Amino acid sequence: MLLDVRDLRVEFRTRDGVAHAVNGVNLSVDAGETLAVLGESGSGKSVTAQAVMGILDSPPGRVTGGEILFKGRDLLGLKEEERRRIRGAEMAMIFQDALSSLNPVLTVGAQLAEMFTVHRGMSRKDARARAVELMDRVRIPAARERVDDYPHQFSGGMRQRIMIAMAMALEPSLIIADEPTTALDVTVQAQVMDLLAELQRELDMGLVLITHDLGVVADVADRIAVMYAGRIVESAPVHDLYKAPAHPYTRGLLASIPRLDQKGRELYAIKGLPPSLTDIPPGCPFNPRCPMVRDTPCRTEVPPLFEVAADRGSACFFWEECLHG
Repeated sequence: MLLDVRDLRVEFRTRDGVAHAVNGVNLSVDAGETLAVLGESGSGKSVTAQAVMGILDSPPGRVTGGEILFKGRDLLGLKEEERRRIRGAEMAMIFQDALSSLNPVLTVGAQLAEMFTVHRGMSRKDARARAVELMDRVRIPAARERVDDYPHQFSGGMRQRIMIAMAMALEPSLIIADEPTTALDVTVQAQVMDLLAELQRELDMGLVLITHDLGVVADVADRIAVMYAGRIVESAPVHDLYKAPAHPYTRGLLASIPRLDQKGRELYAIKGLPPSLTDIPPGCPFNPRCPMVRDTPCRTEVPPLFEVAADRGSACFFWEECLHG
């Protein structure tokens, strides 16, 4: 097992109270496997990723419980210096907004080369040569001529390729991609996802893909974990989940995808809004929006992750009804 997250809990202390952003998350990733983490904004996806990477803003955020086992070592028990050595070299992250993640006053070549001078002790000349190789690897045209360009001189898709190059630079075992295609048009999204999948196969890396777009993950993920209000409410192999969801929230997400065979019909939308993380309702957190809700036990008990089948779970008391309904 490459990454094994067990009962992870993260909270933020705010003026409005304690926000319980992650509430007992369990997930795992093997080498060469792609896990997609899905959910609406505010469901805890990015906070989970930041906790794994050790880059939570603290304060106000802090990990209050659980384990993050990476290659068998609990990252939460390591000193910051040790975690810093692991970041970049053994696990890396691709962020949502490439323009704000790249330093605007440094050339992209300098930013790529820094990975090799800091982590590998390379000379500036050798590091620059590796930067050009990386830009070629992620298919940036005329890499040798563009290595001294600044981030604002590249398109959104090219900037995201540079972010992928930075993440891949030291050939880590695990990549966490946080909404890597959000700001890109559909054609560029497909190109970026194909590039990620190709590099992953080449290096046999584990990939955690965080997104709210079910269309992006259908062709690239092996397994899907669906998050809601800081919890995983369904976990399943990708084809099983698309074929027959076992949680009302997952069913709602799938129903809200636009379909070509339903042209002219009104798009489905899940009613209501996700709960405030400072005031999560008692019982199942999805109960105020759930079309299958019942007073007992939905509004009084928090459902565990029931075993639906091998390698499949659903946090719904009525998962069988949802699965076969």
